[in-house]
Amino acid sequence: MNGTTISATANAPVVVPSLQRWESGPGTTTLRAGFGVGHPEELAGVAQTLLADIAEVAGLAGGTGPDEGAGMVTLALDPELDLGTGNATAPGEGYVLEIDGGGVRITARTATGVYWGTRSLLQMLAASTTLPAGTATDWPNYPVRGFMLDVGRRFARLEALRDYIRLLSWYKLNTFMVHLNDNEITKDTKRSWDDAQHGFRLASDSPWLAGLAAEDGAYSRAEWDSFEDLAEQRHVRLVPEIDVPAHSRSFIRWRPELGLNGGDSDMLDLQKPETVELVKDVFAEFVPWFRGPAVHFGADEYARGHSETYRGFFNAVSTHLRSLGKDPVAWGSLSVMSDGAGAPGPDGYNRDVTICAWNKGWYSGQAAVADGYNVINTDDDLLYIVPFADYYHGQGLDARELFEGWEPHIFGTGHNLYPGHPQLLGAASAVWNDLVLLDYDERAVYQLVKPSFGVLAQKMWAGAVAGLGYEEFMDRNAAVAGWPGGTFLD
Repeated sequence: MNGTTISATANAPVVVPSLQRWESGPGTTTLRAGFGVGHPEELAGVAQTLLADIAEVAGLAGGTGPDEGAGMVTLALDPELDLGTGNATAPGEGYVLEIDGGGVRITARTATGVYWGTRSLLQMLAASTTLPAGTATDWPNYPVRGFMLDVGRRFARLEALRDYIRLLSWYKLNTFMVHLNDNEITKDTKRSWDDAQHGFRLASDSPWLAGLAAEDGAYSRAEWDSFEDLAEQRHVRLVPEIDVPAHSRSFIRWRPELGLNGGDSDMLDLQKPETVELVKDVFAEFVPWFRGPAVHFGADEYARGHSETYRGFFNAVSTHLRSLGKDPVAWGSLSVMSDGAGAPGPDGYNRDVTICAWNKGWYSGQAAVADGYNVINTDDDLLYIVPFADYYHGQGLDARELFEGWEPHIFGTGHNLYPGHPQLLGAASAVWNDLVLLDYDERAVYQLVKPSFGVLAQKMWAGAVAGLGYEEFMDRNAAVAGWPGGTFLD
């Protein structure tokens, strides 16, 4: 199903992203106050979340057993459920949602699949508590459907990150990348490295890390745990990023002796063995905070002319993350750093790293795939926002352009992969807070993100829909835009 165009069904319920399949049935069913939610014990958490969300979205209070005539929602797991598609992501995240006179039934192989089915139900209830009878069979085209937020250059309050988790979940986006350290771009601001803004946004109680965390905002272990708890509840994976060996001014201010050019830079000196050991120790300290399967170690935009030491660093850190039980993720840089990944094995780069293909010159998606890597489309020309800049969509992504011409396999003319390529995991848009001296807050960023978010979700989950135009889609998106739990951004 990846990359194919599904057809619009005139009487299908309004859901964003669109349902892959909808078969209408006769009649309707209505949920009323006192409705019930039935579920096995394994789905107790999903049921509890659904009850709270229905109360917020539709104004209906429910419980485990329905009042007479109030309606019933049944949540079920079926490890043998056949979704009728060969899509590799369908078994883990697909679901069947059935509506008839007896109520609503959501079935999936996994709790995540059931949860995504409840998001579709909630969006239907946002329009009306009387639901059209029929059967939805739904699944995502790609396993990674994401968004990245740079909190390294500009701290985001806890409430903002929690709201983003809820927002992603509402649109069935499942990957939230959090860029945890970065610094001012001094070539743009013309300030010295000594004066440059920088931030490392995790605050450990370990004495040896004293002085690393940013004074203008950093997340404690308890605060990070609150993000992980909410992400687990909302079936979103956090992918934390500690960016090394460039973008590392916070490390150099903490350990000046490890900075390239005598510390007059934002790059770590990789010729010093103690640099690699320090970075490994930092990851060993913080990886236990991270519950998801993947950790991002950056690895982008390091100084040219240092290919050998960079390759050693790339391999050492990625191997270390594997030893800590995490799947390593890195920004694509290997075309610039080594004219391609080179030979496999000890003379080349580790291949068991997921590459975020962010720039076609540094390392395109095509080049990464040819070298054997799995890739995530994070193309800068298409998917980056730098708030209020005169580059990288400073006023937000062009939602119409994305709707009419983009899908996760599209990186730009001459650089695309074919739809559903087995090494293409999906895509993620990104916010980079380059303009550190400009005065704006998290809500201003959200206003730039919001207009295109539903479009991106549509393209990452279901792709284009034949017969569905941009204006109609945006009307649908507006109808379901009231995501539950949002208390800060919107």
